[in-house]
Amino acid sequence: MKFGVLFTSHPHADLEPYPHRDVHARTTAEILEVDRLGYDTAWIAEHHFSNGYGILPDPFTYIGYLAAKTKQIKLGPAVMTLPLYNPVRVVENAGFADILSNGRFILGLGSGYRPYEFEGMGIPFDERRDIQEEALEIVLSALHSRQIKHEGKYFNLDVSGDYEIYPASIQTPHVPLYLAAGTDRSIGVAAHHGCGLMLSTLPAFEKIAMQAEFYRTALNDAPEKWRGNPAYGHIDQARWVYVAESDAKAKEESAAGLVHHIKNFMAKNAAGYLGSVSEKDQGAELDYDELAQTTLLHGSPDTVIRRLQELQEMTGITSLVLHYPPYYGIDNTLKSLRLFAEEVIPAFRIEAAA
Repeated sequence: MKFGVLFTSHPHADLEPYPHRDVHARTTAEILEVDRLGYDTAWIAEHHFSNGYGILPDPFTYIGYLAAKTKQIKLGPAVMTLPLYNPVRVVENAGFADILSNGRFILGLGSGYRPYEFEGMGIPFDERRDIQEEALEIVLSALHSRQIKHEGKYFNLDVSGDYEIYPASIQTPHVPLYLAAGTDRSIGVAAHHGCGLMLSTLPAFEKIAMQAEFYRTALNDAPEKWRGNPAYGHIDQARWVYVAESDAKAKEESAAGLVHHIKNFMAKNAAGYLGSVSEKDQGAELDYDELAQTTLLHGSPDTVIRRLQELQEMTGITSLVLHYPPYYGIDNTLKSLRLFAEEVIPAFRIEAAA
């Protein structure tokens, strides 16, 4: 199993006051630490126009910066909101990011779920999945042939004849390509296009198992031309993770901040999307102990190992993506990341070697 960390550049308003410029130095320090600790991937979330979640308008810019500061960790957006972009520009920048990182770039795409981001960009939110599906075909064709001639509902593009898309990535046949998904429609799109699958932090283990099984079955319909994707068949599962010396200590240090974060995340400007990817009632009260039993990977190293083994056995995920809100404090956050790297990851590296 591989291990990544999702970074949302979410400001702690009390410690990183408006206009929250300090969040970027703190996020960069965390990324450099997980690189040093041996995590496999740093995932960068794109979000616009709000300080209530993430402040990161352009993952490609940030990844180009991080490529020069990191040594071994892979770097990727989780996700680029594809309907907000010209897909040819995405392919160009993916190739450039792969060169700047010496072959460490991974491309994660998604349809988006916050209406105000689409309103700010002048893109119709209700058409985002249709736009994404047309754009994804263009991305895949352009990644493979480095040329495109396309006339569609949303895009009319022509890079053909004497012209082609540069730069060419180091990784072949192209950079690993993932699609974030949570509905049957989007999971099916990911599978039918040979994309790796990125799943949300929100669903309980049982729902993830159903989503993973749906994806694997749908992969049978992927055409042969898309099966060369280096991420084909991979499932990256995001989870809220916190490791402390004991279960009680983990609860003490994380419960209030996590429940506050999930309430805020589920309540604001999600347009019902989150209700379709998770079984959780968006209007219900959240209980830490119930979340710890169904959804979280929180506790002592032994507890987190046991819970992650259960998740892997139920779902067959190939990668875990750690996620956490900004409310634990930098010292506790870094302590949790170190404990996970030193106490939890080795248990799964040993299993793989065996």
